[in-house]
Amino acid sequence: MTFAVVQLSDCHLGASWGDGPAPALEAAISAASALLPNPAAAVLVTGDIAHTGADEEYEQAHTLIERLNAPVFALPGNHDDRARLRRYFGMPDTGRTDLSYAADLGGVRLVALDTQNRGRDGGRFDSERQRWLAATLAEDADTPTLLAMHHPPLWTGVPAMDHIGLPAEDREAFAQIVGHHPNVQLIAAGHVHRLITASIGGAALVAIPSTTLQIALDFVDPTLRLVPEPPCVAIHLLVDGRLVTHLAPVPSTG
Repeated sequence: MTFAVVQLSDCHLGASWGDGPAPALEAAISAASALLPNPAAAVLVTGDIAHTGADEEYEQAHTLIERLNAPVFALPGNHDDRARLRRYFGMPDTGRTDLSYAADLGGVRLVALDTQNRGRDGGRFDSERQRWLAATLAEDADTPTLLAMHHPPLWTGVPAMDHIGLPAEDREAFAQIVGHHPNVQLIAAGHVHRLITASIGGAALVAIPSTTLQIALDFVDPTLRLVPEPPCVAIHLLVDGRLVTHLAPVPSTG
């Protein structure tokens, strides 16, 4: 194993859930460390690091995630404060309202797409971000690309989550752009607090569970309910030129 990206999502530090999001994040980090013989090439955090967006939530998250001894690449979720996220995780100044950026991980290119719609739980992929994504993907047509975002660009069939997802026109625009760029091998998302897989524009998509509580799998009830199902961490490996995803459950901290 020569290349690995650890993905954490929806840590919600500051929330009063279960046995506490901070011990849960610490357990997820320990689980990822135990699985990897060497430090990962990167740690990817796909949004909702903080629950209220307070300074102390980001400071605590940064201190814990640093234990993985790997570069950290974060992007905002609907609960995050963009300015504090940039400050605590050293995100680049894009010159735009959104925090979308690209980075070379050494063998894999990361394209981080900010889907936050400030003040709302649902996301947006508006025309400005569409132009940015199309241009950014076109800059490198050869390197295997991991496209990260908070809101998965699909209809899940779970009413509670689809109510706060991406609008239909945004999902369609996203699929069209990705379909023109076969260098995108994997779309990694969060937000749904569950494992969901799909194919979007010819690329594999995986939305991973939270490091804390999960959202109930209910195809009828529109009420969003949290349930104490196992938290998880994802490990994305580059194997024979292809990105392969492994999902590892995290032992309970309770």
